Amino acid sequence: MTVQPYTGPDDPRVTALRVEEFAFPGPLRDRLVAAVLSGAKISTTGLVADYEHGNEPLPQVGVRSAVIDSDGRVVAVIETTDVRVVPLAEVDLRHAVDEGEGYTTVAEWRSGHEGFWHGEEMRAALADPGFTVDDTTPVVLERFRVVADLR
Repeated sequence: MTVQPYTGPDDPRVTALRVEEFAFPGPLRDRLVAAVLSGAKISTTGLVADYEHGNEPLPQVGVRSAVIDSDGRVVAVIETTDVRVVPLAEVDLRHAVDEGEGYTTVAEWRSGHEGFWHGEEMRAALADPGFTVDDTTPVVLERFRVVADLR
């Protein structure tokens, strides 16, 4: 049986997918989505607390998601290829580099992510104005591949 390629963002198979949002709408999301589309970004990190707060299941291997840009347009379909939940202190260099943001050390990666996670938008999204992370904070390390570029 041959699987037909997605016909575009309005393909019913795409509109039925879970939506994947990298960061919040704006310049950071635009950079992350561009990195996904270029193939530079093949991993991402989420907070277990964010999934719990949103009552969302953790990513699962084999599940496909629709990637949206800052304007809410579906630009790609990705498929999760690996998921690990680890304490923040256990994030490795390979994962940090594969996030496609130019990090060359785990310390750089962590600094950038802590800035995001401690920012007003994330604290508001978690409904916790004092939210903070430390070495023991559980994070979701997700690897994925682009299965369709829908631009």
